[in-house]
Amino acid sequence: MDARDWDERYAARELVWSATPNQFVEAELGDLPPGRAVDLAAGEGRNAIWLARRGWDVTALDFSQVALDKGATLAGDTAVTWVCADATRWSEPASYDLAVLAYLQLPAEERRAAVRSAFAALRPGGTLLLVAHDTTNLAEGTGGPQDVRVLMTAEDVLGDLADEAGVVVERAERVSRVVGDGHGEEPARTAYDCLVRVRRA
Repeated sequence: MDARDWDERYAARELVWSATPNQFVEAELGDLPPGRAVDLAAGEGRNAIWLARRGWDVTALDFSQVALDKGATLAGDTAVTWVCADATRWSEPASYDLAVLAYLQLPAEERRAAVRSAFAALRPGGTLLLVAHDTTNLAEGTGGPQDVRVLMTAEDVLGDLADEAGVVVERAERVSRVVGDGHGEEPARTAYDCLVRVRRA
């Protein structure tokens, strides 16, 4: 899907994603001291807004202007810088304490470009957190993209950074996420994500 397709998708619904942060973003980053953060492929900004409300100076970047406009409305008085740009082509010098890539599902070459750009934007000591639908989710889990080409494992993501200097791996594994609450007609189901957290030495 290109930016126009995503603009149409975001325009068709009040919220495509939830207004609350992703559970892994919240769990992994809740204890980090605030600094400067970039949320790449931020969509409607749920993670960016959560970070900003915790004191971070946040840039939310997405190639859908419709998503960014919705995020700005959702943020209200919360200060977030909204930037319309493609995460696979964006680059900035090492000036961030945190880069977040949450559910940016792309073919390997494009994913590698986004991951490497995100890592390159970190200051020494900065953290990159990536969460995405795991390759095993296709056969073992529920929901998510049904195209194996845009799925990944933690090992794939670490491979994207294999020739980068200063990569300190803090966590890289498959994690499970419960979808639904088990009440009503639909039972609770399990989805599988990959989670990678690295620090720049």
